[in-house]
Amino acid sequence: MAFDNPLASEIWASKYRFAPAGDAGDKSVEETWTRIATAVAEAEPPKLRKAWRERFLGSLQDFQFLPAGRIIAGAGTARSVTLFNCFVMGEIPDDLGGIFGHIQEAARTLQQGGGVGMDFSTIRPAGAPVHGVGADASGPLSFMDVWDAMCRTILSAGQRRGAMMGCLRIDHPDIEAFIDAKRDGARLRNFNLSVLVTDAFLQALSRDGDWPLTFGGTTFKVVRAADLWRRLMQATYDCAEPGVIFIDRVNEKNNLAYCEQIIASNPCGEQMLPPYGACLLGSINLARLVDAPFTPRAGLDEARLADLTRTAVRFLDNVIDISRYPLEAQELEAKAKRRIGLGVTGLADALIFCGARYGAPEAVELTRRWLAVIRREAYRASAELAAEKGPFPLYDPQILDRPNLQALDEETRGLILRHGLRNGCLTSIAPTGTTSLLAGNVSSGIEPVFAISYDRKIRQPDGSTQAETVEDYALAVWKRLHGSEPPPEDVFVSAQTLTPADHLRMQAAAQEMIDSSISKTVNCPETIAFDDFADVYLEGWRTGCKGLTTYRPNAVTGSVLSVAAATETSPQAPQAAADALTPRPDRLEGATYKLKWPESAHAVYVTINDAQVGGARRPMEIFINSKNMEHYAWTLGLTRMISAVFRRGGDVSFVAEELKAVFDPRGGAWLDGRYVPSLLAAIGGVIERHLRLDGTGSEAALENAASVPIMRAIPPSPCPQCGSAALHRQEGCDTCSDCGYSKCG
Repeated sequence: MAFDNPLASEIWASKYRFAPAGDAGDKSVEETWTRIATAVAEAEPPKLRKAWRERFLGSLQDFQFLPAGRIIAGAGTARSVTLFNCFVMGEIPDDLGGIFGHIQEAARTLQQGGGVGMDFSTIRPAGAPVHGVGADASGPLSFMDVWDAMCRTILSAGQRRGAMMGCLRIDHPDIEAFIDAKRDGARLRNFNLSVLVTDAFLQALSRDGDWPLTFGGTTFKVVRAADLWRRLMQATYDCAEPGVIFIDRVNEKNNLAYCEQIIASNPCGEQMLPPYGACLLGSINLARLVDAPFTPRAGLDEARLADLTRTAVRFLDNVIDISRYPLEAQELEAKAKRRIGLGVTGLADALIFCGARYGAPEAVELTRRWLAVIRREAYRASAELAAEKGPFPLYDPQILDRPNLQALDEETRGLILRHGLRNGCLTSIAPTGTTSLLAGNVSSGIEPVFAISYDRKIRQPDGSTQAETVEDYALAVWKRLHGSEPPPEDVFVSAQTLTPADHLRMQAAAQEMIDSSISKTVNCPETIAFDDFADVYLEGWRTGCKGLTTYRPNAVTGSVLSVAAATETSPQAPQAAADALTPRPDRLEGATYKLKWPESAHAVYVTINDAQVGGARRPMEIFINSKNMEHYAWTLGLTRMISAVFRRGGDVSFVAEELKAVFDPRGGAWLDGRYVPSLLAAIGGVIERHLRLDGTGSEAALENAASVPIMRAIPPSPCPQCGSAALHRQEGCDTCSDCGYSKCG
């Protein structure tokens, strides 16, 4: 099986190929599929293993069924990793020992490859008394800073940084600080944030009522609901976070509401889970199932879709039994309910093949139809598995009264009534960033096509770069069939040309057919009026969505990749500037910062001098000095290295980020009310602070950010892995279109 483009081959080699030392491991993607199918079939009785191995292998070939990345990378490798992508951690106790115990549990989970979600609503607010020690509480955000520092130090499963979701209820007394947390561009960078919005709050909002902020039965503050909602919307408008989870609707629609309470979401929002809940994911590639694309006969093969669905349910159910679990509590939870999250990818490409414009009524109806097939066949397969292997341990016939099951046809409900269900929840639509690239750059999840075509830069062995065009899968198929004939513009739409209403219609249609939730980003233009933006969230609520994430280019997170901008501005110009050292002028001006580190008897002084280059101020050199000679060698080395980077120019903000991620195993320190994991991280914080100066010695911050919308052009965000200005955000994840880097959180 050949890859559709060089990028897919690179993704396989760098992220999913099993390549231990020596000649062992995967020599081709076919061997990757064989490794996975063999491992998953081990959960079958011995006499059935060969048959199911072949059936699993058939579903994986041609990228028809795409297990989540943890399964592709880990199944059959004997590595000590989990095959579950994400978890929600246990309920955090409101005491110091319990809190740090949960940090340790999160670290163990991240280390084995699982992302984590937490509800911090159980931690008392800042300023609340801590009885017995005569102190005031520091509040949930201060502990989130500790989680954030921990996450920066954990290289998840040897391949990627950890991803986390932090949630807080809308009635928590610290909700205002939580809403504003991401206005600090350096804070909580390893978290996605979501506010748990209750029905009671939405009712207070609808009647323009007051809203009490309470904890433990005590009201700490009363605010106007409309003011709090506006604050939340303004932060999301300005910073793209927090997202919103309609938590009461989530629990109301949950299949397992009779035996669990959902408390938080996994990092990307597609799986709302109870304490220690696990998220096991896989996606059917709809783009591979359309016959006669771009013709009047084009249509999705629903018989193949049904067959793939049934195979995928059994595949994922088997993974529950062969996976490792970071914590015993996670294994107990997973095996008691056997929750899986089967979803789709390539939806937008499948719609293009069928001549349906994303967001249009025809596309909405096709989406409902295709997902209805998956829902029906998934429940039937699970009922038949229950007849063969037994229902999930916490199965109760009252599950048939839950909303998702009430919507099933009578034949399917009859099967469940006779046999039970093998899996408590079955469907979810997850991010498929790099697995979609692996499958030939098909559209991700239920997102629209991000860019029909774009150029990516490939670094050559001699250090030079070569441009290579990357095309969406639908465009590549069009060219194979029609050559140079222009594709139809009315269906070849992308995220840049769609309205928020188009996104919402598709998300709401998909949510009707999905047990759990959907990871999706509603892209909004930078120029959208604030009131129109705020109404997107209320319309999401009105149309039945369980949660909502929007993205509008902003000053904190930057802009998505702009395909048009890439053709208007020469990419060689900044690179050329970065390749030559700027001569040092005779006289420079700068600032000196004093750092008092608890483990050092003497202060550390950091001096950063700036130059005016092209009419703009930028750092030219750094000096790090201390009377403590223990620091001499490494501070001198750091001085020379960072100064050389500064003199090369370009975006040097990565220097601060890299230093801030350094963890000292002897322990960090609390500086200015924030936990700093090492002295090097403190120096990184100084550099970051200096880079924010506006040239007059004042920090360039928006004091009235809560009321002043940002409406200026923002340059594209650089990728932290390859440095290209090609980072875009969708499904709650940052994804690089150049190198395939992906990070949720």
